[in-house]
Formats: sequence, structure tokens, C-alpha cells
Amino acid sequence: MKKNTYLFFMLGLLLFGCSKTKDNFSEKSVSDTLDSYLRLANEDTLPYESRFDYNKKAFAIIINQDNDSISRKNLFKVANRYFNMNNIEEYQKISKIIIEKSKQGNDTLSIAKAYSYLGDYFGFKSISDSAFLYYSKAEKLYNKIGSNPNIAKIQLNKAILQYNENEFLGSEISVFQAIKSLKGENNDELLYEANNLLGILYNELNEFDKSIEYHNKALEILKSNAVPAEYQSKATSLNNLGVVYQKLQNDKKAIVYFESALKEKNLFQEKPFIYAMLLDNIAYSKFRLNEFDELPGMFYKALKIRDSLDVTSGIIINKIHLSEYYAEKNDTVNSRKYAREALKLSKSSNRQRDVLSSLKQLSNVEPLKSSLYSKEYIRINDSLQQTERKVKDKFTRIEFETDEIIQQNDKLAEQNRNILFFFGLVVMIGVLLFVIKNQRSKTKELMLKQAQQKANEDIYNLMLFQQNRIEEGRANEKIRIAQELHDGILGRLFGARLNLDSLNKRQDAEAIVSRNNYLVELKNIEQDIREISHDLNREKHALNNNFIGIVNNLIEQQETVSQAKVSFVVDMEIEWEKIENYVKINLYRILQEALLNINKYSQAENVKIEIVKHEKTLRLIVSDDGVGFSVSKKSKGIGLQNMLSRANACEGTFDVKSKLGKGTIINVTFPMETNQKIT
Repeated sequence: MKKNTYLFFMLGLLLFGCSKTKDNFSEKSVSDTLDSYLRLANEDTLPYESRFDYNKKAFAIIINQDNDSISRKNLFKVANRYFNMNNIEEYQKISKIIIEKSKQGNDTLSIAKAYSYLGDYFGFKSISDSAFLYYSKAEKLYNKIGSNPNIAKIQLNKAILQYNENEFLGSEISVFQAIKSLKGENNDELLYEANNLLGILYNELNEFDKSIEYHNKALEILKSNAVPAEYQSKATSLNNLGVVYQKLQNDKKAIVYFESALKEKNLFQEKPFIYAMLLDNIAYSKFRLNEFDELPGMFYKALKIRDSLDVTSGIIINKIHLSEYYAEKNDTVNSRKYAREALKLSKSSNRQRDVLSSLKQLSNVEPLKSSLYSKEYIRINDSLQQTERKVKDKFTRIEFETDEIIQQNDKLAEQNRNILFFFGLVVMIGVLLFVIKNQRSKTKELMLKQAQQKANEDIYNLMLFQQNRIEEGRANEKIRIAQELHDGILGRLFGARLNLDSLNKRQDAEAIVSRNNYLVELKNIEQDIREISHDLNREKHALNNNFIGIVNNLIEQQETVSQAKVSFVVDMEIEWEKIENYVKINLYRILQEALLNINKYSQAENVKIEIVKHEKTLRLIVSDDGVGFSVSKKSKGIGLQNMLSRANACEGTFDVKSKLGKGTIINVTFPMETNQKIT
């Protein structure tokens, strides 16, 4: 809860409390239309609608101008005025336009500045990871051009984002990086902010001596009057010192610092939210000291100011303090009332840490519901811790990626210098190495293709050899079947015929029964012959379709390595057993090469393969709906040459038709009978 007693002002000071710099115009520039619009848009005395309208008119003029440094500078002015009007969405839109125009104009400084504006936007929206990302991008560019004050400013903004997500170690590192960036720079304003934030950090880490040390350093810096008095930085530092002593349970000393801060000139007029915060802090310390004379009046006075300013976090703290006060006074009604109001406001404003504080207070003043509030407290606290861990991880990842990019840029810069120094020699060596490497790559690819083709042919020949062995086995089986027919079935037929001849001479009942038995035997012989015939037919069909099985295997392999759908049509009238094996091999190789080219180049979705018989020729047609190619340019390709060579080896013809975007058709025709052999 104490964190909120100084956090609001830190955000205001470093990110949003100070209006974007107002521009001073001379009397001569007032007559100029654009400058007049910009000046009037920045005039606080005018109504919001008028200022918005003037800014919109200024933007309409600038956006139609040439994309030069002046127009980009004026766009920043438009963005600043939207910011000062608290129109944060328009501020973001203009910042994105500036980034786009700055990239077109290679204006690194403006890109970095616009990135920091987007960081401000996401910080205002409490989207810490996006704010951190854009600040990191801005920091990278500022590092590139060497703008130390801007680097320090960005690092301080990152430190505040890390602090808000309870990543205190990362925040501490970022602050010290900012102090290092400010070394040798005369910028007491940023140096004050760095020391003030370190004081706040060490208070959260319970390192109170360090916290007091850095708050005192911040006060010393203010003596140089470098920080504008209207920022009320001294009152802020005195308040933060008071918070440290409040945490040390030294409320008497805390009140001394709070009251000293309250005496700062024009505090209420210039920074009323600090004034209200000090009133609340004094009242709370007096409450803890049991000094009730001015209570609860001081609490109510602080609450009234915060209500008028709509300072949500401050209102919640005030109501929790009032709840504690009335609980001490045994005023249960008011104690519960303010605790419930604090919880309701915390939930409506989605301030999870304030919700936790409100639940804790409610569990104290409503003991009957204590277990219920405790369960909700634990649930929200666990969820909040998980969210904080995720954001911390994002911060770490963004930092790492940014560092990686910086290192890569440094390496690239060094490489570029070396390339420029050895440009002539490197180019010659590079070209030579490229030619050698390219030639070797082509040679290796050709050798690999040849080896693959040789291996595939060996496999195919092995399959043919196996087929011959199978056919030899089938021939032996035919001989065996012939012997069975001759020695078994024919013998049985001959015996049945002789017995029937002898029985024809007899007409008695025994002869009739015997004849019927022999008729049954003849039927059995007939069935045996039919089964042998069916077996032979199936064997012949399997023999004829063995080559088709090999082709089907190739097509199945194609479907596993390609997204294209393959359809395969074969003429069932083709008598494959009458076609020479070397014709089958060349047919298979041409189809294999065609599918390989489709995989590598065509990007086809559909492939159709046809093997048909036409009179005394065998035709292979492979078509696809791919990107196609120029036949005249590709006619000397190795793949096409191989297919043409194989077709010629079988005294066949080879034809390719293709157009860019129209797919490809390969048409190969083989004579059914040739005198050539495979090479």
C-alpha cells in the first residue's frame, strides 16, 4: 500500500506529468496559417474543442506537404498538442505516421523519438510489455547515433516500467545504466530523476539506509535549480523521505518531512495531487501515533482534493485509511463502508494491488467474512504474481533480443568496414569461390542422380531376376501339374471308362449302383480339373500385372514426397508378358524422371499418368497442372536429355509440351517390337 504514496508522482514526472514541450512563437510567425493553428492548439485558455479543431487543421496542412525534416518536426508538434489535450489515441496515430514518414526519409533520430512516443502511449495505457518494447527500440537507435541524454531518458522510463511490475533488480540495473549514460552530460534534471527512483527502489527492497542516501542525493541536485520549480520536485523528494521513515515505524520523523514538503511555495496551485498525498500521509502517521486531534478532518480534506482530481489510486488509499481510523474508533458502520467503497473502486478501475489492500482491510473489519475475503485475496495475489512473472519474462526477452540486434549490428558494421577495405580482392575471391562451389555442387548433384539411377536400375533388374525365378518356379509347377494330370486324373478317367464298359453288359441292381458311383467319381475329376484351370488363370494374371505393381510402388512413393494428387490409368488389354524387359525398364525410368521433375519444379496440384496401347505402339502420357516452363530454354536440361535418350534406345518418340502457367505434358511412344537393347 505504501508504494502508492509516491508511485503516482514518479509516473507523472517521468512519463506524463510534464506536458510535452510547448513551442514559443514570435509575433511574425503568428501571421503564418500553420504556425497560428499550432500556437492556438497549444493555448490552455481555449476550450478543448477549439484546440482540437486547430490541431486537426494544422495536421491537414502538414500531411499534404513534402516529407522533409520540417514537416516531420511539425508532426511532432501536432502529436505533442494531442498529448497535452490528453487525447492519447490521436497521439498514438500521429506517432505511427511519423515513424512511417521517418523511415521513408531515413531519419533515424525521428524514428527513435517516435518510438519513445509510442512507449509513452502504451505506458499511459498500462500495457507495460508493449511500452518496454518500443522504449527498447528507441534506445537501440539512440545508441546508434550516440544521443546520451535521450538514451538516459529511455533507460529511466524502462526502469519505471520494471519497477511497476515489481522487477526491482532489473529496474535498479536500468537506473544505473541511465546514470552511466549521463556521465559527462550536464543534465541535472535526469540525474535527479535517477537518484529519486533509486531511493524509491531501495525503500521497496527494505534497504533503508541506501534509500535515504539516494533521496538526499536527489535533494542536493535540486539545489542547482536545474529542475523547474513548477515540477515541485523538492516536495516529492521530501515526501518520499517521509515514506521511508514511515516504513521504519518512525512516524514522528516522517511527519517532519511531510510537513516540510507541505510548506513548499505554490504546491497546492501547481501540484494539488502532491498536496493531497502529503495531507493523507501526515494524517496516517498521526493516526499511528494516536494523535487524533486533526483527524479525520485531514483524511477528508485529502479525499476531497483527490475526488476533484479523479486520482483513483489516491482515493482508494484514502478510504482504506479512513476505514482503519474508524475501526480504531470502533465505528463499525463507517469502517466497513469505506473498506467496501475502496474494494468497489479498486475492482472497477482494475487496480489489482489496491483490490488486495481493500480485501485485507475488509477481512479485518468484517471478521465473519474473513475466510471469504482471504480466499479471494489468495486467488488474486496468485494471479497477479503469475502476470508479473510473465511480464518480467517478456522484459527479459525484449532486452535479450535488443542486445542480440545491437551485437549483430556491431558485427555487420565491422564486416562492412573490412569489405570496403578489401573490396576488390574479396569480390574476385568471392566470385571464384562461388564458381568453384557452384560447379562442385552441380557435379555432386549429377553424380548423385547417376548413382541413384544406377541403384534404381539395379533394384529393378533384381526385381526382374526375382520375377524370372518366380516364372521358373511356375514353369516347374506346370510340369508337376501336367504330370498330375497325366498320372492321376487321366489314370482315374481311364479306369472309370474301363469299368463303365464292363458294367454296360450288366443290368442288375449292383451294376446300376456301381455305375452311379463311377458317375460321382467323374464329377469329382471334373471339379479337380476346374480348380487346376482357375489356379493357372490367376497365375497368368499375376504374371501380367507384375510390372504394373512396380509402377504402382513408384506412384505411392511420389504421393509420400509430394502434395500433388496422382491418378494412374493403364490399358488392361496390354499383354505385358509379350513386351521386352528393356522396354519396361526404359518406360519405368522415363516415368521416374518425369515425376522427379514434377517434384522439383512444377508446384503441381494434380498429376495424371496414362499407359495405353495404340495399334502396335505403347504410349506413356504424363501431364500436370503446374507452373510450366519455356521448352526452348529447358530443351538442353539433363533430365529431358535422359528421357529422350531412353526413348531413342527403344526406337520410340519423345515429345514435351509446356507453357508458363499452363502445366506440362510429356508424350512418349514405344513400338511394341524393337531390335534395340537398353544401354
